[in-house]
Amino acid sequence: MKFIKLSLVAGTALALAACASETETDDSMMADETAMAEEATAPGTIVEVAQGDEDTFSTLVAAVTAAGLGDALSGEGPLTVFAPTNDAFGALPEGTVENLTTNDTETLGAILQYHVVEGRVDAATLIGMIEAAGEEGHPVPTLGGGELTATLVDGGVVLTDATGATVNVTATDVEASNGLIHVIDGVLMPQ
Repeated sequence: MKFIKLSLVAGTALALAACASETETDDSMMADETAMAEEATAPGTIVEVAQGDEDTFSTLVAAVTAAGLGDALSGEGPLTVFAPTNDAFGALPEGTVENLTTNDTETLGAILQYHVVEGRVDAATLIGMIEAAGEEGHPVPTLGGGELTATLVDGGVVLTDATGATVNVTATDVEASNGLIHVIDGVLMPQ
């Protein structure tokens, strides 16, 4: 009788052990599949997200490439980029973009870095900082070493550059793996 009980206990233990390892394998496979699915749907870097929207950002991507800033904007971050649209670049005086991308990439790099802020600053955070700062607006230090002033006008965020020109933030919180993109309707100038 003891032999039968011992055999049943041993058999049950083996069956449970087999099921447990099967469950662990299934859980492990599910975790791997979930991770791969998340990786496939995760946004790319700031540069990759911009490259994915040629209708809006092809000029910006060309400028980033010409200035040699692709690696910097594809790095770990986090960064926040105020990204001018193709129309924003098109509003510059004729020949400006071509001259900067072919003859004056150093100035182009300085202009582009003036559009980048260290850290991940989402729209809600930026609006909160502006509201706390009051009517004079919130100073926003850029990677280029200059400063923007962010204010609220009719509920929208407006950025003022070093020349006193203003641009509107037209879309916010475009996710990238290394930060955020806020779309703007003009090109900011450091001086």
